[in-house]
Formats: sequence, structure tokens, C-alpha cells
Amino acid sequence: AHLPFAVIGSTEELKIGNKMMKARQYPWGTVQVENEAHCDFVKLREMLIRVNMEDLREQTHTRHYELYRRCKLEEMGFKDTDPDSKPFSLQETYEAKRNEFLGELQKKEEAMRQMFVQRVKEKEAELKEAEKELHEKFDRLKKLHQDEKKKLEDKKKSLDDEVNAFKQRKTAAELLQSQAQQAGGSQTLKRDKERK
Repeated sequence: AHLPFAVIGSTEELKIGNKMMKARQYPWGTVQVENEAHCDFVKLREMLIRVNMEDLREQTHTRHYELYRRCKLEEMGFKDTDPDSKPFSLQETYEAKRNEFLGELQKKEEAMRQMFVQRVKEKEAELKEAEKELHEKFDRLKKLHQDEKKKLEDKKKSLDDEVNAFKQRKTAAELLQSQAQQAGGSQTLKRDKERK
């Protein structure tokens, strides 16, 4: 009976009489938001919140929410009709999507497993190559060591031979010197005898 509503709103509170009220100040006067003689805000509030709240909730749920839900499900790939426009269960759609997702997941897992195996094989090949190089280097160093050892043994042998030869010459020289001294000593005795 009161349609259309004439509504005025305000967030400001003004002091009217001895009370603070929501109102709007105009050059020609003050309009109080909750005064039914000034505006229809109270009637609109009554109609929406007290009288028609259940209808509003029901309309919101059945029309707006269901429309929103259907749009979101269609965006995700769920439809309540098949391509021939025949209705079918969302459970079947869910199961089909789930199976499709699990199939893709298994493919990805298999690809990752194969990549892992390939990388492990590559790493093993690298390690075997490095091990082979280390063995070759060890063999080279071992051969160099043996060659050096042989050279040192040959040098030691030649030095020992030289030392032995030197000792023999020294012994021979000492023997000659001692013989010469003995011979020189006997001549000295003869001379001493002759002088006396």
C-alpha cells in the first residue's frame, strides 16, 4: 500500500531536541531518517527484514545461489546434461573428472620416474668415467714411481760400486804408503848406521 517508497539515508547523527538521531540537514530544514512523517525508511525496513525475510532467503537460495552454483560448476567442467541435452548425474561427471585427473597424475609420476632413472644413469656414467680416469692416473703415477725407484736403485748401485772402488784404491794406496814407509824406514836406519 505504501509503494513506491520515498527513502532518505544518512550516516550523520544530529541533535534534535535532547536526542541524537540519524538525520540529514538541508537549507530548508532537517529530515529525520526514522521519522515516518519524513521518509519511508522504517516501512521499507519492516517489509524487508520482518515481513518478507523468509521470501527473500528462499528467493536468494533457490534463484541466485543456484544460478551462481551452476555457473561455477560449469566453469569447472561439471554439467547436469550431456552433449545430447539428456540429464545425467553429477556423481558420474565427478567420477569421470576424478579418473581423468588420476590418469594425468599417473602419467606425470611416470614421466618424473623416468626422468629420475635417466638422471641416475647419467650420474652413474659420469662417476664410472671419473673412476676410470682416476685408475688411469693412479696407474701412470705408479709406473712413474717404479721408474724413479729403479733409477734411484741403479744410481745407488753405481754409487756403492764407486764407494767400493774408492775403498779398494784407498786400501791399495795405504798399503803402498805403508810399504813405502817401511822401505823408507829401513833405508833411514841404514843411513843412521852408516853415519855412526
